[in-house]
Amino acid sequence: MPELVCPTCRKKVQYSDLKEIPHRPFCSRRCKMVDLGKWLNEEYRISEPLDGTQELSPEDPSERKS
Repeated sequence: MPELVCPTCRKKVQYSDLKEIPHRPFCSRRCKMVDLGKWLNEEYRISEPLDGTQELSPEDPSERKS
């Protein structure tokens, strides 16, 4: 049986069908909401662009390619 490890509480959950774990990758709705709360409280954040480039500026409409 496949096994899921909840990123919030580290609980291991075995399942036979993905329908058994509707909140994946979390084990429950509670863990999903705890994770969302951490994002909203800025406990998690992405500190810099992932590709290492400067922050994107709004695109100039005159430079738009058709």
